[in-house]
Amino acid sequence: METGGKYGTWKGVPRDCIPWHPTVDSASCIGCRKCFEFCSPGVYSWDEEADRPVITEPFQCVVGCSNCMHQCDAGAIAFPPLTILKGIGNAGG
Repeated sequence: METGGKYGTWKGVPRDCIPWHPTVDSASCIGCRKCFEFCSPGVYSWDEEADRPVITEPFQCVVGCSNCMHQCDAGAIAFPPLTILKGIGNAGG
C-alpha cells in the first residue's frame, strides 16, 4: 500500500509530488518572524545570520493553505495559484 513516504498523501497523490508551498522574497522580507511563528506545520526555519525565514520543509505545508501569506505585512510570501490543485488526485479535483 502506498503511504506517500515521509509527507503522506493528498487525494491519493504523494505530498512531495504536489507543488504547493510558499516562496519568500528575501529582498522584500522585513524579518518580522510572523510567518515563522504562525506556521504550525513547520515549513519555515529561521536563518539567524540573514534574519529571514527559510523554507526548509516545503511539503509540510498543508495543501491549499496560504494563511502565512496573510500574516506578512511586507507581502514577501507567495503561493502558486489554487488552480494548480485542480485535477490532482482521486476525483480530479
